[in-house]
Amino acid sequence: MTASNTKNASAIPIDKFSNVRITSIWTFLQSVDWSEPWLMALLAFHVFCFAFTLLSCKYYRIQICHFLLMVAMVYSAEYLNELAAMNWRSFSKFQYFDSKGMFISLVYSVPLLLNTVIIVAVWVWRTFSTMTELKILQLKRKAARENHKKTQ
Repeated sequence: MTASNTKNASAIPIDKFSNVRITSIWTFLQSVDWSEPWLMALLAFHVFCFAFTLLSCKYYRIQICHFLLMVAMVYSAEYLNELAAMNWRSFSKFQYFDSKGMFISLVYSVPLLLNTVIIVAVWVWRTFSTMTELKILQLKRKAARENHKKTQ
C-alpha cells in the first residue's frame, strides 16, 4: 500500500519554478507567475470582455457579434496554444503551453466561455420575458373581446 502511494505521489508533476506539487486546478493556477506583463494584459482583456458583456445586455445585435467573436476566439484556442508553445520565449519567462492545452483552457477559454454563458442566460431571460408579455397581452385581448361581447 505504501509503495503504491509513493508511486502515485511521484506521478504527480512538480512545478519547475515554484516547486509546488500540482494536484488540482487551484495549485496549477497558484504556480503561474501572474506578474508577467502578457498575463496581466490577458487579465485586463477578460475584465474588458466581462464589462462589455454586461454593458451590451440591452443591445441585442452588438451582443450577438460579441458572442460570436468570443466563440470564435475559444475555437481558435488550440491554434493559439500551438503558436504560443512554439514562440513562448519571446513573451514569457516560462513554458506554460502544454500539448493538452490545460493552461490556455483555464486562463483564456474558460473566462470567454463564462461570458458566453452569461449572454445565453440573458437571451433566455429575454425570451421568457417576451413570452410572458405576449401571453399577458393575449389574455388581455381575450378578456377585452369577451367584455365587448357581453356589452353588446
